[in-house]
Amino acid sequence: MRATRAVIHLENLKYNIEQIKKKLKTGVRICLPVKADAYGHGAVQIALCALHSGVFCLAVASVREAVLLREAGITAPVILLSLPVPEETEQLIRYDIIPLVIDEECIDALNDASSQAGKKTAVHLKIDTGMSRIGCAPENAVQLAKRIQNSSNLKLDGVCTHFSVSDSFEKDDREYTKKQIADFKNAVKAIQNAGIDTGIVHASNSGAVLAYPEAQFDMVRPGLLCYGYTPYRKNACKTGQNTEKSFFSSIKLRPVMELLTKVVFIKKIAKGTAVSYGRSWTANQDTYIATLPIGYADGLSRTLSPALRVKIAGSFYPVIGKICMDQCMVDLGSHTNVKRWDDVCIFGPENKAGVNNSAQDIADIADTIPYEIMCNINKRVDRIYTE
Repeated sequence: MRATRAVIHLENLKYNIEQIKKKLKTGVRICLPVKADAYGHGAVQIALCALHSGVFCLAVASVREAVLLREAGITAPVILLSLPVPEETEQLIRYDIIPLVIDEECIDALNDASSQAGKKTAVHLKIDTGMSRIGCAPENAVQLAKRIQNSSNLKLDGVCTHFSVSDSFEKDDREYTKKQIADFKNAVKAIQNAGIDTGIVHASNSGAVLAYPEAQFDMVRPGLLCYGYTPYRKNACKTGQNTEKSFFSSIKLRPVMELLTKVVFIKKIAKGTAVSYGRSWTANQDTYIATLPIGYADGLSRTLSPALRVKIAGSFYPVIGKICMDQCMVDLGSHTNVKRWDDVCIFGPENKAGVNNSAQDIADIADTIPYEIMCNINKRVDRIYTE
């Protein structure tokens, strides 16, 4: 096995799901997004564990992602959150994937294809309440719901929307989210008043699950929470930071992914010696340098150096010089107890040895979000699943 590997703690996934359930009203279901290979954790294994832990359905971003789940024997409902191209329609219908529909063209085309296949396809009507990505205008929701209802080979199985700033506690963003919720509620009510069964109503992402309980409806989609992180970012909110921190610290989560590697080489270098490409770092004293077999091709971005510190044998050490494609270097100092083949934790949950970096810590250094950190861990990094 390669030294660099991602340990996926399934017991932490189960724990997180239980913590989320405690935040939900009675009867509210969970849809777990497993798109992007379950945020880098491995879609099939995560899906099986989550379904066994009481998750109702799954969500993906491509037909291919859904097909992989079906071919692994997963029969739970799978919602396709992005729009397929016409060439993917046959697979979508054959594998019982639930697409979002957003206009008359896709409703009619899907109905025709379902008729030709001799099947009835469940669909969810996506309403754009302010994300401005995909979805119909709220005022067109009733018309499109009627069109679905009148389509012989389609069934309206759900109605949904997506919030763009539910993880922000800035005053304007709070007002914006509340307007999104109100517009969505009004559209759903209008469909129901027209005598149409809306099916499963869902809207809340991770931020909304914690901050807007009134938007739980029938189902929530807490991707980031399930993988062990809240949307809280230190110093991201200028005016409502204390409120934001209070909301997001109200749930205790455990990161599911742990990114590990090993020390494969240690050498002593003299003061004035340059390290790595570009000679951007030079030793200011005689020091020991450890080489780690992990680089930007594994998902360890070059932007993380020089701020990143990694944990070896219970202590943190700085990554120095430019991170290479397959390797990086760490300054161990003028005296060290680190040994060749010692484990190195890049990020992961707390363990018996104490606190590690989290994906949020790494994201803060790179000025991004933990979603990107986890999704960027390359396929060549082995996933190891533990219970």
